[in-house]
Amino acid sequence: MADTPPELPPITVVLPDDQEVTGRLHERRQTPEGWLYKVSVPAWMVQDDQVVPAWYTVWVQAPAHVRPVEGISYDDVPTERLAKPSAVRELLGPRRPSGWVLQKLDGGRGPGRGVIHAVDCEEAPDGAPVLSLDKALDVAEHPGTRLCSLCGAAAELDPVLRGFDHGLADSE
Repeated sequence: MADTPPELPPITVVLPDDQEVTGRLHERRQTPEGWLYKVSVPAWMVQDDQVVPAWYTVWVQAPAHVRPVEGISYDDVPTERLAKPSAVRELLGPRRPSGWVLQKLDGGRGPGRGVIHAVDCEEAPDGAPVLSLDKALDVAEHPGTRLCSLCGAAAELDPVLRGFDHGLADSE
């Protein structure tokens, strides 16, 4: 077959209509969403006004679109693995986006009543400008502005505003 991949191991490729064909496995890559396999499957192409056999190469999701061929070893296939996440990242989970937004209440302009939210809070207004930490702290000091307790804005900004020892009883 024209442009046959060099001695790559065979692998069963599941086509979108659930047909199965024997292809060749080039490489594997682990992503946050799962494994991708780079495979070539036999196809046809026009070359010099003639239809000739060829290989079509594409990335597919594993295991949904590929199956191993019994008795074939894939140990020598180039494999790119993600770095293992740190124990801290595994415990804490994904990082939340940085920044804060102000939800203005009463629809007024200028200082007034408002609520400061983390940018990913469900209650945060759509399209509100993102505030830096310093700007959020400035806005939080205005009378009538409160910090959202649903998204953690209160727990995160209040100690910075009032000092980390605020609310702790003297141990003497």
